[in-house]
Amino acid sequence: MSAEAPAETWPFLALLEELEVEIDPQLLALALTHRSYAFENGGIPTNERLEFLGDAVLEVGVTDYLYRAYPDLHEGRLAKLRAAVVSTVSLGDVARGLGIGPHIKLGKGEELTGGHDKTSILADTTEALLGAVELSSGLPAALSVVHRLFDPLVDEAERTGAGTDWKTVLQELCADQGLEGPEYRIVGSGPDHDRRYEAHAVIDGVDHTGFTGHNKKEAEQGAAHLAVRELTRA
Repeated sequence: MSAEAPAETWPFLALLEELEVEIDPQLLALALTHRSYAFENGGIPTNERLEFLGDAVLEVGVTDYLYRAYPDLHEGRLAKLRAAVVSTVSLGDVARGLGIGPHIKLGKGEELTGGHDKTSILADTTEALLGAVELSSGLPAALSVVHRLFDPLVDEAERTGAGTDWKTVLQELCADQGLEGPEYRIVGSGPDHDRRYEAHAVIDGVDHTGFTGHNKKEAEQGAAHLAVRELTRA
């Protein structure tokens, strides 16, 4: 499918239509351009600047809701909840719900390794799309999108006690279920200036879904979070 697909075939565009928010077609195309695609096509612009902008929009929207909705929470707890809600894992889930993956322009290598469903790529693209909305329709419109998508996640995070150390949560969960582990298998890739690490939580010999982060700590935390979700859904 292309970025120009009718709104009814793409939940993200359908959401913008429902909220009466417009997005410039050129900015939409740019938001969907991953650096791997840009590199293979003569170094065209990528979505990274839009991602930078969208990250700030997301932080403002989630922070505003947290402050207003939870007046009795102290600053430390608010910060942990915000971190949980704007995490790469959370953004990846939102992206999947919005059907973003198939529309991302990727290089051949990323396509072959499942890049259209890679959590880190989905998360970055979601932020880029928020940046594109902000430039197209202004900050209030972009914040309305953030509130629609992320306010329910904030409430869920508060109910479930999110914002904790996922490695600790996974360790305790394994103990409760009589499972051995966890251990973490980490593989680094990419040049020194853009190093990425993919971590997998290995529990009772089972290799759970991998998570790619910018450093080993982030990768392990993301892998632990994914493993917790898989074990609690079983």
